[in-house]
Amino acid sequence: MSEAIVTLKKGEGRTIKAGGAWIFDNEIDSVMGSFENGDIVVVHDFDGYMMGRGFINTNSKIRVRMMTRKKDQIIDDDFIKMRVQNAWNYRKNVLLEKDLNCCRVIFGEADFLPGLVIDKYDDVLVVESLALGIDKFKLKIVDYLKEAMAVDGFSVRGVYERSDAAVRKKEGLAPYKGFIGDEFDTNVEIVENGVHYMVDVVNGQKTGFFLDQKYNRLAIQRLCKGKKVLDCFTHMGTFALNAGIAGAADVTGLDISEFAVSQATANAKLNGLDSTVKFRQANVLDELPKLAEAGEKYDVVILDPPAFTKSREATKNAMKGYREINMKGLKLVKDGGYLATCSCSHFMTQELFVKVIGQAAQAAHKRLRQVEFRTQAPDHPILWAADESYYLKFLVFQVVDEK
Repeated sequence: MSEAIVTLKKGEGRTIKAGGAWIFDNEIDSVMGSFENGDIVVVHDFDGYMMGRGFINTNSKIRVRMMTRKKDQIIDDDFIKMRVQNAWNYRKNVLLEKDLNCCRVIFGEADFLPGLVIDKYDDVLVVESLALGIDKFKLKIVDYLKEAMAVDGFSVRGVYERSDAAVRKKEGLAPYKGFIGDEFDTNVEIVENGVHYMVDVVNGQKTGFFLDQKYNRLAIQRLCKGKKVLDCFTHMGTFALNAGIAGAADVTGLDISEFAVSQATANAKLNGLDSTVKFRQANVLDELPKLAEAGEKYDVVILDPPAFTKSREATKNAMKGYREINMKGLKLVKDGGYLATCSCSHFMTQELFVKVIGQAAQAAHKRLRQVEFRTQAPDHPILWAADESYYLKFLVFQVVDEK
């Protein structure tokens, strides 16, 4: 069957012309030829210039996701195998060998395999498929990845699919969870920055664990020896445990989820840190003013909240949320202490995030000295022009009282 041809409107396609991967429904002038959703189509500019190939889905506002810019490139098994091998080679180059124990091995559009995420937890792979077109290649991609890793001595005990994100509905796909291949024990122990964690790939958030903060958590270790530390939105206790393993004197982790607190507590025990690293269930926004009222002060305060916005329209309210949480956190930092603060929403741009932190510092009567600015770990590469691939902002400040 010949490929259908998607033709863009004049003046549209700016994102893919800049190097991005998405074509939205309102950018398309016509689709000529027959196709089924998920099929590969040829993309032409308004004047007939061929721009490459991608897969189409009329259920989605992201109508076409580009797979190649080469005019003569066919999307076949050899092409998919090449993409997978390139993704694995990249991880081997940008991560230390010990960090290949747990890492993101495929990161969607940024690895030119749009809509697909695969995370590696020791000898287990967790797959998240978010687009109809890539779903057709999913099983082959898993096989090719297992082959590529085996060459370097990395075996795979099992594969689990966590395609249960609500965003699949926008693609006309139902959420799905289940094994790919034989069943196996889905509680997996990993080691990151010297800290041991038990990851529940079936019930944990996203694919089971947040790998993107790997080196940001490591950066926290340098600040925490002998210190009193507060870790807010602790989830599985990741920042708190990095503080503990670095020799912090006293660490408190807060999270609203009872399940998260139980996981974090178990992880503290697993690392022999349960005497210095404690966790409790609390609504952070309510708890921080109570701690301030009680006169509590910390050497290091860490704020790693969930995304306050998942849409451009909600950004203004998200700014208020980030401003409030940072103001409350700053009030708990000792003079000369440190604040580490994050945003994991790509709609909260670096410029907006810095702006709201400045406003929070002014409201809290604190002066900030920036120690460092970081983004997501390099196994989550940022593809320029694909804005959605750049989402994590992480800042460390020394906090100084106004004098």
